[in-house]
Amino acid sequence: MSTRSSLLCLSLLALVSQAAPAGDWPQWRGPSRDAKSKETGLLTEWPEDGPPLAWRIEGVGGGYSSVSIANGKIFTLGDLEDGVYAIALSEEDGSSLWKTRLGEAGGHRGYPGPRSSPTVDGGQVFVLDQHGHLVCLDEQDGKEVWAVNLEKDFSGRMMSGWRYSESPLVDGDVVVCTPGGKDGTVLALNRNTGRKVWQTTDWTDTAGYSSVIIKEIEGVRQYVQLTGKSVAGINPKTGDILWRADRPGKTAVVATPVVEGNTVFVTSAYGVGCSGFSVRKSGDSWNAELLYANKAISNHHGGVVLLDGHVYGSSGGSFRCMNLTTGENTFEGRSAGKGATVFADGHLYLRAESGPVALIEATPDGLKEKSRFSQPDRSKRAAWAHPVVANGKLYLRDQGLLLCYDVKAK
Repeated sequence: MSTRSSLLCLSLLALVSQAAPAGDWPQWRGPSRDAKSKETGLLTEWPEDGPPLAWRIEGVGGGYSSVSIANGKIFTLGDLEDGVYAIALSEEDGSSLWKTRLGEAGGHRGYPGPRSSPTVDGGQVFVLDQHGHLVCLDEQDGKEVWAVNLEKDFSGRMMSGWRYSESPLVDGDVVVCTPGGKDGTVLALNRNTGRKVWQTTDWTDTAGYSSVIIKEIEGVRQYVQLTGKSVAGINPKTGDILWRADRPGKTAVVATPVVEGNTVFVTSAYGVGCSGFSVRKSGDSWNAELLYANKAISNHHGGVVLLDGHVYGSSGGSFRCMNLTTGENTFEGRSAGKGATVFADGHLYLRAESGPVALIEATPDGLKEKSRFSQPDRSKRAAWAHPVVANGKLYLRDQGLLLCYDVKAK
């Protein structure tokens, strides 16, 4: 074998070794940022006290960060006594692998701790703490590769005082986030150096709490982001705004947008509700037309899931399903309560902020709750960390407590 062929083989092996297994959950809302697990063969009903508990650990710190799962490791963020930390654990038993201090602990308005989830890609871990510190870490040992601050370095500004909650997006050679403010709403940095690639100088909304997603609309790949003032599509190479639509929110705009075809759906609470937009391209021009604006789903921060043309999620204390095209509800009913929703193997997992977890059949033909259990050892704070389903396990984070349940059918 030639030297060139040997180097090519080694390069391919390195790429394969860095690729996350199919059942992993390497970032916010899963592999495609749509809250859908690719798992199959999972339990369709649970015992009264829940699925079997594989393990539980304490000491992952205060805050509302969920977990990311990649390459046999669990990654999260938490406030410990002397600061906010990025934390890596063994997927097998939750044992500690490393922890890296990012900065001071704390928060705002009685809700201390980090809010975002780590993003794992290509041997690197990207984390954003509540104070705007965006840090790239080595996946193996947690050593810092580079760090910036969205407020100090990029004039970042939030729409309100709940602090940075976005989970960074990694796309090829860049990491994308939303500092907000006069220098530009959305920012792309070189993933290896932390240097600015572009910032959306023609879009300067303050940042909300939503996370950027990648979608293709009219055959054009783009980033889609929601703020407290508008929703927009962005050229990934240049940061130019392709289209933008006014969509005022109040207090806190959190839920990640969902996109299907030409339809962009966004939702928030505080009396605002949801909006659907039809985004079209004609020549070099784009247009975003409002399809509907109503209160069919007013999602606070638990997110919604799009399945076969229907949007599922909590709205206040009820659980609802609405038709994406018409904006009309197909059902609403009571389940475990207001909370966060993810999908896996034909079912929706609803984790209520008060603690209970429900298993709901994913069908638009009425609310069909299959099982429910109450999380043990509840803290006194709201259970806002989103549930995660990865590699046959269900993960529930409650402040310093992390619970791992076995949901694989035997």
